[in-house]
Amino acid sequence: MKKLLSADDYLDGILKGDSVTLARAITLIESNAAEHVPLASDLLLKCIPHAGKSIRVGISGVPGVGKSSFIEALGKTLTAKGKKVAVLAIDPSSGRSKGSILGDKTRMELLSADKNAFIRPSPTSGTLGGVALKTRETIVLCEAAGYELIFVETVGVGQSEISVSSMVDFFLLLVLAGAGDELQGIKKGIMEMADAIAVTKADGDNIKPAIKAKAEYINALHLLPPSASGWIPKVTSCSSQTGEGIKEIWKMIDHYVTFTKENQWFENNRARQNLYWMHETINEELKRRFYTNQNTQEKIKQLELQVTEGKLSSFEAARLLME
Repeated sequence: MKKLLSADDYLDGILKGDSVTLARAITLIESNAAEHVPLASDLLLKCIPHAGKSIRVGISGVPGVGKSSFIEALGKTLTAKGKKVAVLAIDPSSGRSKGSILGDKTRMELLSADKNAFIRPSPTSGTLGGVALKTRETIVLCEAAGYELIFVETVGVGQSEISVSSMVDFFLLLVLAGAGDELQGIKKGIMEMADAIAVTKADGDNIKPAIKAKAEYINALHLLPPSASGWIPKVTSCSSQTGEGIKEIWKMIDHYVTFTKENQWFENNRARQNLYWMHETINEELKRRFYTNQNTQEKIKQLELQVTEGKLSSFEAARLLME
């Protein structure tokens, strides 16, 4: 990491919309080093009064569904209207090497060259939920920098992605047509979270399968309980290649925001999300303090040896450490 700035210097650069300072601030926030924690916390507190004015959109789907192409197509549509767009693209970390590919920036070449766009690939670092550990804080920094639309692109699909829906206003599920049984790969849990489902790659020979898949998803959504927001989830189709359906998806998101602001769901939901993340932050901080405590670290090594040699059960070792 480059030489650290003061919290006020970081804030000044962020409020001016300087993408280099914003990127450096996110690196600071993501750092696990104990000496960076107080500065990161101070910066976050200073950014919060300037945040909260964006529309946060979660975008999920199986690998190969075209998330990056879709975000680029939608992002370019919005930047052409003069809107500032931030993309938080979450890259899966390797469970073995802890490394990640971080290739999303190269997959969104046009958008990454756009002065009104900011793309930040971040590794999941082993966290569940398909989002990086610090995505929530990164959203706050991007909002303080004046980004009006925040897209959170997540890893794959799974019920653990509840953490995505707990930090966004609108959750969009991208699905493929013509990939066998349309509904097989989609868990009920993630469909219940979706505010809209978009069948991607609806172009060329794939138009007919896309129409069929769209009808199947419309039928499937009728079987799910009504959403708490009062919004009826929509099913649509689009093509990132031709641009077909992209503008309509933005109109739908815009309509959702208006609808949920009118019935007070929008603000109430954000308040609930803040509570959820308070408890998540407590859990993460407890874990961090536990594992960085010197006495604990020494005790862990001793007990690990006893567990691997079969002299002590894993449950007993855990209990001793907690005590």
